[in-house]
Amino acid sequence: MLQAVIFDLDGTLTTSDNIHFQVWKAVLADYAIDLDEDLYRQRISGRQNPAIVADLLPQLSPAEGEQLSQDKEATFRQLAADQLQPLPGVLNLIQWIQAEGLKTAVVTNAPPDNARFMLQALGFSQTFDRVIIADDLPRGKPDPLPYQEALRQLAIAADQAVAFEDSPAGIRSALGAGLLTVGIASTHAIADLEALGVKFAIADFTDSRLRQLGLGA
Repeated sequence: MLQAVIFDLDGTLTTSDNIHFQVWKAVLADYAIDLDEDLYRQRISGRQNPAIVADLLPQLSPAEGEQLSQDKEATFRQLAADQLQPLPGVLNLIQWIQAEGLKTAVVTNAPPDNARFMLQALGFSQTFDRVIIADDLPRGKPDPLPYQEALRQLAIAADQAVAFEDSPAGIRSALGAGLLTVGIASTHAIADLEALGVKFAIADFTDSRLRQLGLGA
């Protein structure tokens, strides 16, 4: 029986990847890397900043990489302040979840300052029972640990929850924790997400197939 619904943040509750793309493109241009959408999807989307920097900018020292990440995220927050909107249908779904008394969590690879900023900007600061931030754990997505921690804090089994994810890293994390997972095709193609093993992939939360999972009125 469904007891909880767990959401990713970037690209799932809100379409923020276009802003991240713009900022990363400007940052990487300083290092003669021409970021296009394919490279962004393959090597940036859904990953934590230390892994991105180590992959694309291995010449940077740990301190330089940390400073670059901090500067990048400060720019993101500045640009996103007036642009973030909930994904279509998510507000209605959350209202239904609350009315049904289901537990909720957010599981995110976003840096802590970004996570707090986005939840506040979306009006979700007090919405979710738990917010699991990968930076607080030994390992982030695609490792299953962030979702395992969400299940532990919610005190439920994996077969009692459904997860929503938009990135391959997030989907692998949720599936690795044993969760039934629905793909959100805000950044990646539906076929690409379905190939990873999700139950199905949808454009947003207005899709009627959510009723197949017992979600929504």
